[in-house]
Amino acid sequence: MQVQIRLAEIIEALSKALDMTEGQPDGHCIRCCYIGTSIGREIGLSEPELHDLYYTLLLKDLGCSSNASRICELYLADDISFKNDFKLVDGSLGQVLKFVISHTGAKAGLAERFRSLLNILKNGGEISTDLIQTRCQRGADIARQMRFSENVAEGIIGLDEHWSGRGKPSGLAGEEIPHFSRIALLSQVIDVFQASSGPQAALDEVAKRKGDWFDPALVDVFVRIASQREFWEELASPDLERIVLDSEPGQHGVLADDDYLDDIAAGFAKVIDAKSPYTSGHSERVALYTDLIAEEMDVDFETRRVLKRAALLHDIGKLGVSSTVLDKAGKLDDEEWIQMKRHAEFSEQILSAIGAFANAALIGGAHHERLDGKGYPRGLSAEQIPMEVRIVSTADVFDALTADRPYRQAMPLHEAFSILWDGAGRSHDPICISALERALARTPLTTFARQWALQENTSSPHEATKAA
Repeated sequence: MQVQIRLAEIIEALSKALDMTEGQPDGHCIRCCYIGTSIGREIGLSEPELHDLYYTLLLKDLGCSSNASRICELYLADDISFKNDFKLVDGSLGQVLKFVISHTGAKAGLAERFRSLLNILKNGGEISTDLIQTRCQRGADIARQMRFSENVAEGIIGLDEHWSGRGKPSGLAGEEIPHFSRIALLSQVIDVFQASSGPQAALDEVAKRKGDWFDPALVDVFVRIASQREFWEELASPDLERIVLDSEPGQHGVLADDDYLDDIAAGFAKVIDAKSPYTSGHSERVALYTDLIAEEMDVDFETRRVLKRAALLHDIGKLGVSSTVLDKAGKLDDEEWIQMKRHAEFSEQILSAIGAFANAALIGGAHHERLDGKGYPRGLSAEQIPMEVRIVSTADVFDALTADRPYRQAMPLHEAFSILWDGAGRSHDPICISALERALARTPLTTFARQWALQENTSSPHEATKAA
């Protein structure tokens, strides 16, 4: 049976994962969508143009995870708080310098902090261009994979271009900047400042950046809209998600069938895995192992399809975990481990808002549970862990064990299976382990080597040791 669900419902819910990565209050992209489409309607955009603008605004941060680890490495800082605070900086030399000095290596040793500051002060322009280029291009590529138009992709690429030509990554100026990019950046700054300091702060900041960051004509349009009390009331409404969903441009909205759901899950898996160099390709491989196990267990095609989507999205909650934790090569301390464990809760929270991903929500929230009741986040007993969760959990740990890590090569298969069997009945279901072992005996990993050769075959250094 073909499933159909409104595309806007899916993207609205998934946009909250992007809010987490950027350190923004829940619903940031949705509020930007409301602000930006209000501007779009005021300037008379057509329905097809409004449709593309709508999804540009919801997906503007689609590539945001791709520079998280690099920010941690360069600035010796937590990427999530760094990104949140940086959105309040207006780009002036004084503010940028103050921000860099206060946010670089606050918890690092003096010598290490000095080296980082020196590198940033010397190469700051090149560094910021590279970070923005990586994010914007990655986001555009994923948008295309998820079947969005070239207008949406170009709108994402140009998000950080400024009207004056002093933006990034290409230094476009004025009308050279895609229209949707101009609206998206304006909407972003409006929401950041109204959420942190109120409507007047947003108006003041927009006025200050008019003609520098922003298209003056668009600022004038926003000022007209902002004079209407209903605009601010709806923006602050607890029903804003419904309002934005109901206002999707187009007479009936776009429906996503099973094939499209597969593409969306695969696209967001790339967002998830880009968060850390230790997870490149992880979700795709877990989906593959999940399907091999399920096929070996004679699971029907439709259920296998649902399981593959769940495997692709099981770690979406990691977008809300700092890269300082995800990338740490050594043992996590107690506070860091609490942060790491929260990713399962985040996964369930995000995916449970999408009816078509109900099974994915269950699996995302429970894939670190153990049969002996010592897993997280709920400490479920074996009777409370469905077979679907057991399958994905086994696939997840197998990939963690057989992927390269910074301090060692990937484990040989016999060693990985030895660890899995050692925990059989306690950590993982022996039925799933046996099914994977039989499947790989018939379909060796070398079959997929060419496909994975283009990816960094690495996984988080903390998952296998804690899960096995």
